[in-house]
Amino acid sequence: MADNARAKRLADLIREVVAQKLLRGIKDPRLGSNVTITDTRVTGDLREATVFYTVYGDDEERAAAAAGLESAKGVLRSAVGAAAGVKFTPTLTFVADALPDTAKTIEDLLDKARMSDEQVREVSAGATYAGDADPYRKPGEDEDDATE
Repeated sequence: MADNARAKRLADLIREVVAQKLLRGIKDPRLGSNVTITDTRVTGDLREATVFYTVYGDDEERAAAAAGLESAKGVLRSAVGAAAGVKFTPTLTFVADALPDTAKTIEDLLDKARMSDEQVREVSAGATYAGDADPYRKPGEDEDDATE
């Protein structure tokens, strides 16, 4: 069993090697410059690596990039093995990162909250207090009430 620091170093190396190989070594048109490697995780026994990626484009381009990564898996694993120099080269699994979709959902929710706040501001612009402007008793006022 490898220590976590070694697994982290191997994960960083895999991320760099795969990104460089996708940029310069793979001639597949499905894997253009719109594929970004976001993160890599390696199991504790250094046998399996999960590579997270994002694709900028529509669903058709995402599906094409996933197919391109699956077809280039052997070449990418060979490049990782040559760069890592470990006894067993980890198997690569490519997973589409959900980060852009999550970020878009959060942005949509924040926009909805901003519009709701703006509507509340518009409604309350001409509003007045139902009672006094300051409904709390002050220490000096309590003494005046007691003396009367």
